Amino acid sequence: MEYGRIERSMYVEAAPDVVFDVISSPEHLKEWWPDEVVGLEPTRGSVGELVWGERNSPDGHVARIEVVETRPPRLFSFRWVHLTDDAPNPDTAMLVTFELTPSGEGTTVRMTETGFREMGWEVAVLEEQYNSHIEGWDRYLPRLVEYANRLGASR
Repeated sequence: MEYGRIERSMYVEAAPDVVFDVISSPEHLKEWWPDEVVGLEPTRGSVGELVWGERNSPDGHVARIEVVETRPPRLFSFRWVHLTDDAPNPDTAMLVTFELTPSGEGTTVRMTETGFREMGWEVAVLEEQYNSHIEGWDRYLPRLVEYANRLGASR
C-alpha cells in the first residue's frame, strides 16, 4: 500500500459559504471535529491548537494546526501534527485540503490529506498513522456533513 494520500468526497446540503465556515471557523470546527480550538483564525499563516479530550490527561490529544491557504468559499488548507515528545517537524506535518464546489443547491466537498511518507516514520508507524487517520476521517467527516446540513437548513 502506498500510504501517501487519503481522499474523500461528499455532498453537503448547504451553500459553499456555509460549508467554508464549518471547516474553517473555530466555533464550527469544535461542533464536528476537536473538542476545543485554541488560537486559530481562518486566515493564512494562523497557528493554533486542536484539542481532543482533556489536554493534560493521558487520553487527551493536542495537535498543532497552521492555515496554509484560504480562498473563501472555495478552498481551505492546513498543516497539522499531533504534539508528542517525538513529534516530527511541524513544517513536514500532514497537509489537509478542503475544496468546495457548488453543486445544485449544495456543495461537493473534496478532502485530501497528504504528507504521511514525508514524516520520516518507519514503515510500521507509517501504516499505523495512516490507518488511524482513515479511521478518524471516517468518523468525523460524516459529522461535518450532518452539522453543515443542519446549518444550511437553518439559513
